[in-house]
Amino acid sequence: MPHLSRLTALALAIALLSGAPLLQAEEAPPATATTNDKAPLPLDDLRTFAEVMDRIKAAYVEPVSDKTLLENAIKGMLSNLDPHSAYLEPEAFLELQESTSGEFGGLGIEVGMEDGFVKVVSPIDDTPASKAGIQPGDLIVKIDGQPTKGLSMMEAVDKMRGKAGSKILLTLVREGGRPFDVELTRAVIKVKSVKSQLLENGYGYLRITQFQVNSGEEVGKALVKLRKDNGKKLSGLVLDLRNNPGGVLQAAVEVTDHFLKKGLIVYTEGRIANSELRFSADPADASEGVPLVVLINGGSASASEIVAGALQDHKRGVLMGTDSFGKGSVQTVLPLNNDRALKLTTALYFTPNGRSIQAQGIIPDIEVARAKVTREQDDENIKEADLQGHLGNGNGGADKPSLGKTSAPARPQDDDYQLSQALNLLKGLNVTRSE
Repeated sequence: MPHLSRLTALALAIALLSGAPLLQAEEAPPATATTNDKAPLPLDDLRTFAEVMDRIKAAYVEPVSDKTLLENAIKGMLSNLDPHSAYLEPEAFLELQESTSGEFGGLGIEVGMEDGFVKVVSPIDDTPASKAGIQPGDLIVKIDGQPTKGLSMMEAVDKMRGKAGSKILLTLVREGGRPFDVELTRAVIKVKSVKSQLLENGYGYLRITQFQVNSGEEVGKALVKLRKDNGKKLSGLVLDLRNNPGGVLQAAVEVTDHFLKKGLIVYTEGRIANSELRFSADPADASEGVPLVVLINGGSASASEIVAGALQDHKRGVLMGTDSFGKGSVQTVLPLNNDRALKLTTALYFTPNGRSIQAQGIIPDIEVARAKVTREQDDENIKEADLQGHLGNGNGGADKPSLGKTSAPARPQDDDYQLSQALNLLKGLNVTRSE
């Protein structure tokens, strides 16, 4: 009999066990072991699988098709591996492709699983979720009144997706508190991956909301624009990766490469040959070596942890904020027939110094917790320069009277404590460098 591959033999065994007496299966010759096939087929387990399937078909309260049972078996096989492996039916496969290109329908929440509940990894900027105030770490305990306990992550995501304009009610639990409801309106999510602006003269701000296929190119353009808007080389830059759920691995590598001239960025290790990859920086440095502070928090996951870990290992920037999420695994999408696919965890990634981020995360160099900024209103204090007949400055300097009630336009750092601390650190670094 010709040699059979392990997968072919497994399929044949299931077919025999599903529709023929056990004797026939026992008489089938075993598959010949190959280099990658060191263990025999688990025939006893396959017999159990076939028997369970046969009992369900015979005794379940409603008729169930073979197709439904087998697809459910596949889903169960993958969902019990880890929270990120999944069987993607055509609609889910298409939605995954859309999300990495930057446009998809839904609420704008990246979710994971914790103790059987759906947990918010991070809301995506400028989406219904972020506008409603949903925060990383929130547990989604009900969707439209239906408990999420027992749902798979894919099932929960399917329930949250829907037609743009339709309403959905989420019941959340935050930090062990009492459940509360949030009503959202679904929208077509168009994610702008990269945002940038000058915080003040000399200091730039670069935010990456998630890593899409074109994020590396967009970061390069943003760095050029920041220098142009500043009129000269920047004195400092804040790279904001907070609430960035990750995305495309190659995009994370390209973004990191904009800040490094040499050295390893990330490497992956897995069981299959093409899962062992190494990515290194090229000599170009689009950031021009500008002093850098990187903001991270518990919503920074996966690809954003790759960037933060590499910059930290190379001492290219100071990491500030709180511990990151800790997703250090790589998922590969393996297309199947009939427009289906497997999203399968195939490797773990490691920072240049060999750190695995999985289930540990990146620890910032300077811990700064999230806080609300409340500014006290200055009284209308009178200064010396306001007094009639005051003496002039002995060195010929201009008078500086009080400014009255005139207020400067609002800036991002005015209401963002972590960002204001990052800016202050950059200013301090420039003071010490110039001395």
